[in-house]
Amino acid sequence: MFTSFLFHLRAEGIPVGTGEWLSFLEALRRGLATSLTELYPLGRALLCRTEADFDRYDLAFAAAFEGAALSDELRSQLAQWLERRVDPQGERSEPELADEELWRAFLERLAEQREEHNGGDRWIGTGGTSPFGHGGRGARGIRVGGSAGGRAAVSVALERRWESYRNDRTLNVRDLEVALRTLRKLVREGRHELDLDGTIRKTCDNAGEIEIVEQRARRNQVHLVLLMDAGGSMAPHHESVSRLFSAAERTKIFKSFTAYSFHNCVYGWLYRDIEQLDRVRAEEVLSGLTPHHRLIFVGDASMAPYELFNAFSWPGQGTGMTGLDWLQRFRARCPASVWINPDPLRYWDHPTVRAIEATFPMFELTVSGLHQAVQKLRAPV
Repeated sequence: MFTSFLFHLRAEGIPVGTGEWLSFLEALRRGLATSLTELYPLGRALLCRTEADFDRYDLAFAAAFEGAALSDELRSQLAQWLERRVDPQGERSEPELADEELWRAFLERLAEQREEHNGGDRWIGTGGTSPFGHGGRGARGIRVGGSAGGRAAVSVALERRWESYRNDRTLNVRDLEVALRTLRKLVREGRHELDLDGTIRKTCDNAGEIEIVEQRARRNQVHLVLLMDAGGSMAPHHESVSRLFSAAERTKIFKSFTAYSFHNCVYGWLYRDIEQLDRVRAEEVLSGLTPHHRLIFVGDASMAPYELFNAFSWPGQGTGMTGLDWLQRFRARCPASVWINPDPLRYWDHPTVRAIEATFPMFELTVSGLHQAVQKLRAPV
């Protein structure tokens, strides 16, 4: 049963390692969970690395243990039996049972029992020393009802209370702003200023003789350029790309921010406003880029192969340049460049997507994907 649980966890994408799984099994061996109600939080605490895994854990738990919980009818009947508690009478305790034997005995007695039972050492009830029920003095067993009962763990898992914590969901503007803020990179290129910590440290090293230490102020040297595919197959992604643009524009932490649009691929022109045909030559944009610029291309990268691999002639732009040639020129000019793809990963097996992915590191338009992209942009080039 628990091996199946492991397979369900990994199928949902939770990276359960060997050490974590062995810790979970050891906790079970020690009797830290003797019911699904106790198993649910124990597994979540040991097997989930971040709160982003909680929703996937709920799905895996519900799939692995569906049918293992009591039916509503049996649960209701047991609840009525267990409503009345009696003081324990000190009856003889049953010998400790192994986990598998414990569950087998519980199911057998549940099938045999026909009425409520309060105080005793065998039946499912309250008080006494029976290993089944609640309110008694059984050393270990299966608790039914009481402070931890009342709801099936599978039902709790199916509520999916943690869905909003997933890191593979569609980004909202706030998620985008948080991710983009980590891109800011400050370097010491400004005017000299007092380094207070350095001054104190140097003065201590000099046995109290004051020595002033200065350093250059930090300056923001990151120029962000956002280039977005518009129209055609990108129409379903208009809302998510608009949120990315809004977040980048609202994040006032870069030395400069510029946004352009294109259709399918960069050719001879880039558009400041594609609806108003406000455009600028791609060659002009390219010549203005420096190593301080960080380029984020956004598009599904999916188009007819000739649109990427065939050469086009543009008035005043020369001949012999393919769309892929233009993209490779941008990457060569700014090695710190990434491509954000709003399509799910399963749609990336396409010749033009693969060609662009070979040119730019490509990431999904999700919380996790954008954080990975920003880390790539922050890396030394």
